[in-house]
Amino acid sequence: MKICLFGVPGMALGKHNLKDPRLDQVDKLVEAKTKTYAQVDVVEEKEMLTSDAILTTRAAVSDLLMKDLEAVETRLSRDPDEAERAALQKLTDALLSEKPVSAAALTADELKAISAHNFYSNKPVVVAEPSALADPSALLVLVFKESGYISFLTVGGKENRAWPIRAGLTAWEAAGTIHTDIQKGFIRAEIISFADFAEAGGETQAKRAGKQRLELKTYVMQDYDVTNFRFNK
Repeated sequence: MKICLFGVPGMALGKHNLKDPRLDQVDKLVEAKTKTYAQVDVVEEKEMLTSDAILTTRAAVSDLLMKDLEAVETRLSRDPDEAERAALQKLTDALLSEKPVSAAALTADELKAISAHNFYSNKPVVVAEPSALADPSALLVLVFKESGYISFLTVGGKENRAWPIRAGLTAWEAAGTIHTDIQKGFIRAEIISFADFAEAGGETQAKRAGKQRLELKTYVMQDYDVTNFRFNK
């Protein structure tokens, strides 16, 4: 996942670990050689159009939205067709209300009407309050969550690891983030919810308590599911 900074001071560019305290909790309950957090790439403004989300501040968000408003007004001045004009007018109303393009609630037809245009805020925009800037690690975890991402866990042996995925992916799709061979040979996913895992005190205890479920390809992954994929090699 790529997070673009817009008007955010003091945060280093590059790869950042998502230091979710839940993985620290897991690491205390299950022995493994290493602990691997999910990661995000923090990039500068010039990569805004190719990023997955934008992190900005209360002071800078108006400047961000003004970039899109100027683009909308330019297009409106060039006599677009009726469908495009209606969609652009809807964007104008949203942007003037300090809502990003991604929050304008456009219909499928309206999105199609403006599909030829690239808008900066046509992706999740997270506005950080001044107090949040004091804790960059916690802020990145928040941006990750609010941008429509979750993680699932694999635990024990060599590694306790959080794997980042988009919310809504199935178990079959999640398996492919580890290795395409796991996805191709997918049989089932053995799932323990994080709440059950933590309450039981670990993987073995959760299994003994009957908290492990067997799920098929179409199961929709939930945040911090403790997961073991069974597959044909």
